[in-house]
Amino acid sequence: MTLKTEIESLLFLLDDPDPFVQQSVKQRFFELGEQAVPLLDSFQADSTDEFQKRQASDIIHDITFTHLQEDLSDLLQKGIKNRTQLEAAVLTLARFGNPTLRVQEYQKKLDHFAEMVMPHVRYKLDERKKMKQLLKFVFEDLNFTGDDQDYHHPDNCLMDKVIDSRKGLPISLSLIVMFLARRLELPFFGVNMPIHFMLTFIGEKEEILIDPFDDGAVVTYDQCYFFLKKNNIEPKPEYFQVASDYDILIRCVRNLMHGYEHIEDQDKIEDLQKLLAIVEHYEDNQS
Repeated sequence: MTLKTEIESLLFLLDDPDPFVQQSVKQRFFELGEQAVPLLDSFQADSTDEFQKRQASDIIHDITFTHLQEDLSDLLQKGIKNRTQLEAAVLTLARFGNPTLRVQEYQKKLDHFAEMVMPHVRYKLDERKKMKQLLKFVFEDLNFTGDDQDYHHPDNCLMDKVIDSRKGLPISLSLIVMFLARRLELPFFGVNMPIHFMLTFIGEKEEILIDPFDDGAVVTYDQCYFFLKKNNIEPKPEYFQVASDYDILIRCVRNLMHGYEHIEDQDKIEDLQKLLAIVEHYEDNQS
């Protein structure tokens, strides 16, 4: 029996109502390991049966999750000391939702975006005009926007999905701007404000707060204070400081956990708790 034929037979047996048969099938998939992933992924893409697609996706996740933990640990062991390393960590985290994700492909997409906008920011514009050019490019030309229809969906937390759909959470949209800004040497940073992640542009002459969920609109600190008070949070100065790379990565993991809580996927939540523990462990070691 060829590997492809065996996998097709195993997927068919997953429909068997006997729990013993289901467990035996899953055990066989684990024995096959990552060599089964490409065929499972192809089956998932071609199938029109939602239950079978979900089964294949869950098996791929179970097979690959250990490697994801190891790869994230390896990245964090080296430390997150710059925006390049943060980008690698965030894209590695995206493999949680897409285990067959090729991280380099999405790094190339970000490279391409930066190349597209570079002619508009490299001339002798003043700081504010460069800031506006990048925000216009991201939120108007590329049409990135906040997902206010299905805010809590896990896809809004996964960088590959955000790049493909052009929709995301405030932190996801902020990261798009920040990753392009790194390539363009523009001083955009994250602000880990409660409830609503913000951007800040720190130039030589001024510091500007930006709402990524409102198409990159410039906002005032007073507006942020009012927003927090409206949500029963007492504003504190530390809420408006530049976020560390670890703060950003931890918030990304927590947001993803909230997304899976929203769809009541307890298994995924438990796996994300393991990833969160890894990030927090290395954060403690860095401090």
